[in-house]
Amino acid sequence: MTRKEFIKICGLLGIIVPFHTSCVTSSLINHISSKFEGKVIIIGAGAGGLSAGYLLDQLGIDFEILEASSDFGGRMKINTDFAEFPIPLGAEWIETKGEIFSEILNDDSVQLDIKTIKDSPDYKFVNSSWFNFYEKYIVPSILDKIVFNSIVHSINYSEEKISVSTSQGLKLADKVIVSVPLKILQAGDIEFTPGLSKDKQSVIKNALIWDGFKAFFEFSNSFYDSGFEKIIENSKTQQKIFYDASFGQDSDKNIIGLFSVGNSVDKYNSLSKSQLRDVVLEELDNLFSNHATSNYKKHISQNWNKEPFIRGGYLTDHADWKEVRTLSESIKNKVYFAGGEYTDGESWVSVHTAARSAKKAVDEILLNTEHKKT
Repeated sequence: MTRKEFIKICGLLGIIVPFHTSCVTSSLINHISSKFEGKVIIIGAGAGGLSAGYLLDQLGIDFEILEASSDFGGRMKINTDFAEFPIPLGAEWIETKGEIFSEILNDDSVQLDIKTIKDSPDYKFVNSSWFNFYEKYIVPSILDKIVFNSIVHSINYSEEKISVSTSQGLKLADKVIVSVPLKILQAGDIEFTPGLSKDKQSVIKNALIWDGFKAFFEFSNSFYDSGFEKIIENSKTQQKIFYDASFGQDSDKNIIGLFSVGNSVDKYNSLSKSQLRDVVLEELDNLFSNHATSNYKKHISQNWNKEPFIRGGYLTDHADWKEVRTLSESIKNKVYFAGGEYTDGESWVSVHTAARSAKKAVDEILLNTEHKKT
């Protein structure tokens, strides 16, 4: 059973999935915010890391976000030059209800201005994206706390203070939230002292992280139905779809998106830009009676395997929920995990689950502090 199938069945049966919502965090903000007086270091400025920093900022807790690249956002990356609307090179769909934005924002005084459209079974942004949401509402209050080009090499939590060794020197913290793509841990890029438990090491080592690839092709005319989605592959080893990427946007451009994860990425991995154009146009010609090549204008692509601090797509939809929960388990009340792959096991990978995992990590830090002082 995939994560989407699990959630769909829960909905059909009227089961409430026990996510950690903003109600819990708000309660903690009101009653425990003064209990923790140490410093938190967050590793990674993707959705999980940014969300964790934003919540800590609301709590008045000292923190710092160490980001290996030169920009925030991780797999929420967008392109703003290809069309009048942002092209989502990574996270695109909203896989939950619209209330998620208020939940992440956690501040009723802020008026949200977000337009979405139903793109069954999910929703899509209209002339916006997940990156734009974080850029507008989350990042401004914490931007000065992000240290870019700071690559983390090791985390030593054997002493009272946690030592974090980075490309810019040694950092000290009382708590650490790890929010890096699972591929980074799988490659052993961050050394932990003491080492991680055998269970966690085993799950990290054996986790199937799908390759990830997206491409967008613009055409002079629309030769396809508005809002179309054509599933090419859908199995335990791969997923691949073509879809109307300009559906619902305030645009007259005709853009088809290609979403590919898992083994289906192999076909595109080593292609040059011109080779990719020819291969994809041939596929689309076969689907649309040879109308693609004659209407082709331009294209862009994003190979997530080649991003040095990401190196892949995301954890397979078919992962075992118990193993996902193991990935999220904190260590010695010192090291916590947040991000799409580090959830409570009810769902994973999506931006909203990354944000909720950040709430879970912050809740744990506060609750552990409360228990020590009572």
